[in-house]
Amino acid sequence: MCQLDAKLLKLDEGERNQSKRYTSFAEEMSDAVIASAADVIPGEELIFTEEPNTVPKTSVLPSLLQPRVVVYDGVCHLCHAGVKWVINADKHEKIKFCCLQSKAAEPYLRACGLDRKDVLRRFLFVEGPGSYHQASTAALKVASYLPLPYSALSALFIVPTPLRDAIYDYVAKNRYNWFGKDDDCIVLREMDMLERFIDREELVEKNRWKL
Repeated sequence: MCQLDAKLLKLDEGERNQSKRYTSFAEEMSDAVIASAADVIPGEELIFTEEPNTVPKTSVLPSLLQPRVVVYDGVCHLCHAGVKWVINADKHEKIKFCCLQSKAAEPYLRACGLDRKDVLRRFLFVEGPGSYHQASTAALKVASYLPLPYSALSALFIVPTPLRDAIYDYVAKNRYNWFGKDDDCIVLREMDMLERFIDREELVEKNRWKL
């Protein structure tokens, strides 16, 4: 009887120790979560370079954005032609696209501190965390991700930015008069291109009745 009581006492002590370890572990995890949440600045967006295997389900995390995304005027014929050219040249599919007119473009604009008027005037290339470009620099940055011979266009970085942007701005200002525009994003006419668009589901759903 004494031996049985001793065994029960030992078992009860072991359970208490295990309970203490679980409690300590839970407290450490709680402190870690609180510390991580404190590092997040409310309202800021997070851009990631590699897609994570799992996304923690917590309200303190900001939205995740994709890298190497071109945000452009989707109703502009000249802009659409440029996007189509990049897609055909980008054999490794490094560049993704988003129409400025889509809601999906909004977090990218906020992350860069821009509004729609800014991007209507000069298209946007979000390269990665804290790195974005507009106008001629954006175009050359996109070219740098393409395979040869197209990536050789990035050699034009040697041309002073003010000169490059002056030419860009002149063409951009007159693009509707010279090349025309549509009421909706032109990419919907070429469905094979949609797989490269991060806003494809939104575009298709919004214009389903036209397809």
